[in-house]
Amino acid sequence: MSTPSVLVVIPARYASTRFPGKPLADLHGKPMIQHVWERCVASPLVGRVLVATDDERIADAVRAFGGACVMTPEDLASGSERVAWVAARETADIVVNVQGDEPLLPPATIAAVIEPMLRDAGIDIGTAACPLPEAEAAGNPNVVKVVLMANGRALYFSRARVPHVRDGEPWSGPWLKHIGIYAFRSAALARFAALPAGVLEQYEKLEQLRALEHGMSIHVALVAHDSQAVDTPSDLDVVRALME
Repeated sequence: MSTPSVLVVIPARYASTRFPGKPLADLHGKPMIQHVWERCVASPLVGRVLVATDDERIADAVRAFGGACVMTPEDLASGSERVAWVAARETADIVVNVQGDEPLLPPATIAAVIEPMLRDAGIDIGTAACPLPEAEAAGNPNVVKVVLMANGRALYFSRARVPHVRDGEPWSGPWLKHIGIYAFRSAALARFAALPAGVLEQYEKLEQLRALEHGMSIHVALVAHDSQAVDTPSDLDVVRALME
């Protein structure tokens, strides 16, 4: 049996509300999108890597460092839609969505998400989580938590502190922080993209709940190290410091 082909798609848009031009922000002499690209290329199990963008400035930057990109329509509403649009026009067994604002995502995390899908055909989607021992961070709605079933599949994702300890006993934990990387089987991605937004998804504002609401299986790879997304210019300063 041949090894499934793996395509990584990095959605990158210029018109970010909080940080316009974010993929082109300078990080130690390179645009941020190049750091993300290099992390993906360095990961074991990855075949091809494509940047999906609707902006020629980003496309020019990608070509300048030797990367490959695909121009996508401007009216796509989310990164997932951009990835699905590209996947429908490419050939791959597994399609990995790596956000263009994750310049510190460890290559090992990408591999950890893909590897279980090579062994278990019952997994529709793969993602990752890391320990979050701090109680204060667990209560932060900007930090997404995940609760797992005994087999490592996701039971629920929430912005709330889950699980909730009703009687106030110390939680033996740790809480698990969700890391926003997704690997889809190609058929699962096509199905996911065609599904309407779920009720839980609309309340929590978490796209992955759409998959759970419709019975899709999500395997969560437990990894030791978190990543640091760049949502604002101040996040970029944090990443610069970490890189140093």
